[in-house]
Amino acid sequence: MTDRTAADLDDPTTDPFDVAARAAAVIAERTGVARHDLALVLGSGWDGAADRLGEVVAEIPSAEIPGFSAPAVAGHGTTTRSIRLAGTDRHALVLGSRTHLYEGKGVRRVVHGVRTAAATGARAIVLTNGCGGLQPDWAPGQPVLIRDHLNLTATSPLEGATFVDLTDLYAQRLRDVAHEVDATLPEGVYAQFRGPHYETPAEVRMAGVLGADLVGMSTTLEAIAARHAGLEVLAISLVTNQAAGISPVPLSHEEVIEAGREAGPRISALLAEIVGRI
Repeated sequence: MTDRTAADLDDPTTDPFDVAARAAAVIAERTGVARHDLALVLGSGWDGAADRLGEVVAEIPSAEIPGFSAPAVAGHGTTTRSIRLAGTDRHALVLGSRTHLYEGKGVRRVVHGVRTAAATGARAIVLTNGCGGLQPDWAPGQPVLIRDHLNLTATSPLEGATFVDLTDLYAQRLRDVAHEVDATLPEGVYAQFRGPHYETPAEVRMAGVLGADLVGMSTTLEAIAARHAGLEVLAISLVTNQAAGISPVPLSHEEVIEAGREAGPRISALLAEIVGRI
């Protein structure tokens, strides 16, 4: 990513959708794929799913695409891949280098991948994450479909008088597809905090009172931007740990990585089958 591109995305007078269009043009040129039909953002524990989706047509270091940068967190991908979905002529764009709000790069950077996906032609996006669970019977390794969210970041990716209905943000149609693959998948409400510190037990109790089943540091801002860009959204959390006050032991990022590693093969197969049916 050039310094000029970074400045363009951070400049409040610049249209972030113009930068997304430039990123999409670079992806089309570097992959040889004029249009991608579906996009995926693979969070902690989910990266192995890309290997099961189909043939990798091209792989680009994300930092070489306008507006993207290298990931700041261990466990997140460093490349953006174009994959021809198995048995079809459709292509999926697997976005690496997710930017989190707590990195301090601004909300435009957080949702740039989603806007780029829409600019490549994608009609749907699958957002994944690793998160803390509030339900005691959800052990680490449990995938959960997000049916709604609480945005506790005190910000939005939308600028100005941009009013977008979020009533059915997480598409029922896509959740139905996921349930066709695994009828036992639970659904829950995801609460996003800013991070990077983990939530306190009191904050977790607050989130539970507000209706949350899951807590984490990503996804909701991307989902809002996806809806605004016209994408259909499916979001899946992997419970990597029980949230503070639920878990009897202190939380650690190493625990998150390990839970994702152990669940990787199972959730990768699950996600690949869901994507194959979308």
